[in-house]
Amino acid sequence: MENINLIDTFSEFKELKNIDRVTMMSVLEDVFRSVLVRQFGTDENFDVIINIDKGDFEIWRNRVVVEDDEFEDPATQIRLTDAKKIDSDYEVGEDVTDEVKLIDFGRRAILNLRQNLASKILELEKDNIYSKYKGKIGDIITGEVYQVWKKEILVLDDEGNELLLPKSEQIPSDYFRKGDSLRAIVYKVELRNNTPLIILSRTSPVFLERLFELEIPEIFDGLITIKKIVRIPGERAKVAVESYDERIDPVGACVGMKGSRIHGIVRELRNENIDVINYSPNVQLFIKRALNPAKITSIRIHEADKKADVYLKPQEVSLAIGKGGLNIKLASQLTGYEIDVYREVAEDDEDVNLEEFADEIESWIIDELKAVGCDTAKNVLNMSREDLIKRTDLEEETIDEVRRILRSEFE
Repeated sequence: MENINLIDTFSEFKELKNIDRVTMMSVLEDVFRSVLVRQFGTDENFDVIINIDKGDFEIWRNRVVVEDDEFEDPATQIRLTDAKKIDSDYEVGEDVTDEVKLIDFGRRAILNLRQNLASKILELEKDNIYSKYKGKIGDIITGEVYQVWKKEILVLDDEGNELLLPKSEQIPSDYFRKGDSLRAIVYKVELRNNTPLIILSRTSPVFLERLFELEIPEIFDGLITIKKIVRIPGERAKVAVESYDERIDPVGACVGMKGSRIHGIVRELRNENIDVINYSPNVQLFIKRALNPAKITSIRIHEADKKADVYLKPQEVSLAIGKGGLNIKLASQLTGYEIDVYREVAEDDEDVNLEEFADEIESWIIDELKAVGCDTAKNVLNMSREDLIKRTDLEEETIDEVRRILRSEFE
């Protein structure tokens, strides 16, 4: 009965923890043999037979019959007198095989065996989880929110394994409650105190890439390639795509009719604004597309230091820079070029470079104005007072004084 209870317990544990049959049997046999070594000093002359399906096991001991006065090793030998008690036909030199009952080892030995087995299976389960998720890094998984804490969310996968989504890997507008379904990528897998720690992410560009693969068949099939993704989670993203088939419009295929395909991705990312851009090896063309919706007049490329000077009409500058500077920042990251925006001034327009006012306006103020695309006096004056206040870190009084100095130049 003790045998059956022992196997039943761990047979159920095996099903619960999803350990494969061969591995489970190997672990059971190793634990049983360690008990035999402690009890008899060796396990070489023992056969351990395990039947997980039936929930039982047998241990058989093999010993050689020797004359009573030649008996030396009780683990591998049996006296002729004792052998004849089992079967009167036994002779010296023959092998005697008899069953060893685990219950005869004593309850302490059985308890130790159970503890060792539980410990080995737990280690095995940890190794399995670590190996499984190490191979899933970069893949999307769906889990259930089990607990929400201030700094992280505990997520359970469909096998009940615990995964963590830190606050730093959540989209700022993410809001989850216990029981919610959650999608994220496996970001990294670590061992902490010999326990696997699986970290998820919803802010990684790879998460957006996997969503594109799920929602757009042409990307999944390899007809359209994602060249690069840059994003500011929850705010804006730019995705450069390319098609090797001239018949396929990569941008149109990704966006879908009236945005039908990309809508699900935008919703998953909490209304993150996604710009899909047709990739081009032509740097000037690629930068123009990356700065969309602004219309570029001309571009000057400085290959040596990976910089690009972009010239636009005054009304296009704010579009190129974008809200909070997001558009130009992401365009720079996408193209790999540091982009500087300049207002284009007509030749017949009289204008003065801001550097000419260095004796009246402090250099750090001039730098601040240049950072928002105002490098001449008329650039500043053409921008409203409200826009200057909003786009720069300058005080209202400072802006008023700068505008007064610049206006006096043209009066």
